[in-house]
Amino acid sequence: MGYVVNGEELEVDDEGFLTEANFSEDVVPVIAEAEGLTLTEEHWQVVNFMRQRYQEDGHTPNFRNMVAGMDEAHPGVDWKKKLYELFPKQPNRQSAKVAGLTKPFGKGGY
Repeated sequence: MGYVVNGEELEVDDEGFLTEANFSEDVVPVIAEAEGLTLTEEHWQVVNFMRQRYQEDGHTPNFRNMVAGMDEAHPGVDWKKKLYELFPKQPNRQSAKVAGLTKPFGKGGY
């Protein structure tokens, strides 16, 4: 069963990732709740970063590039540590899922 957003059921794969990326802001809180996350401004910073990279590159960045990109976009935070606090179930994969993106490639994305 997929996520229900505004009365529409969105199709997911066997791991709960959307089968087609959805950039509606309404998707994020629904998936975050299913993941047991309470969204903060920092969650949204990561979600917006992941969506932007997905739109630019056609896929999400791996964890190392994710940390570097977040450092560049929002300096002054230990993003390596913060990402694990925000998304404790593998930051790259869980943030991509919450952002309404498709499943990252391989181990942690590329």
